[in-house]
Amino acid sequence: MKEIAKETILLEIKKYRRGILFFTENFISKSNAKTVNKTLERLAASGEIARVALGIYTRPKKSRLFGFVLPGAEEVVRAIAKRDKARIVPTGYLALNKLGLSTQVPMKLVYLTDGAPRTVIIGKQTVTLKKTTPKNLIAKGEISGLVIQALKTIGKNKVDEKTETIILEQLKKEKTANIIHDSKLAPVWIATILKKAIVKE
Repeated sequence: MKEIAKETILLEIKKYRRGILFFTENFISKSNAKTVNKTLERLAASGEIARVALGIYTRPKKSRLFGFVLPGAEEVVRAIAKRDKARIVPTGYLALNKLGLSTQVPMKLVYLTDGAPRTVIIGKQTVTLKKTTPKNLIAKGEISGLVIQALKTIGKNKVDEKTETIILEQLKKEKTANIIHDSKLAPVWIATILKKAIVKE
């Protein structure tokens, strides 16, 4: 019975493109949860798939230079959010890094979410999904939303000229309508900076 489950699950896995993430629950219809978990663990141990995090697997992409390549932490988080139908927003030092305000890639990544709070270990990185209020997740612009979170991390009266210049340069990539919308959601001191990037049409 277990061998049949293994072959059935492996057949399903091979329908996924390499690099696509899948979860233990993707295969619950094929067998019971315990058998699925054990089967995926055995497939990972044999090298047929790779375990990315607890309950999350993939068939890694192949690179001529680097061999098998696993999905990054951001891909994993987006896959979790899609599965849970949850919204996520990078915050803290991750937001700073994504905007070019910090060259250091943080080992602890923090995302705000309206989904279930959790901590996921992905390789050497720790990802924390932190439950927040809906207000913190309704920014329309990806960049303007990042700017709000980055400025909150820096703090009021701590934004120097160089930081503001980088932020305004990044906001050139954002739609004016999004900046206008998101400036209304932000604290007054952040909205003041956002409004400097509004292009009058």
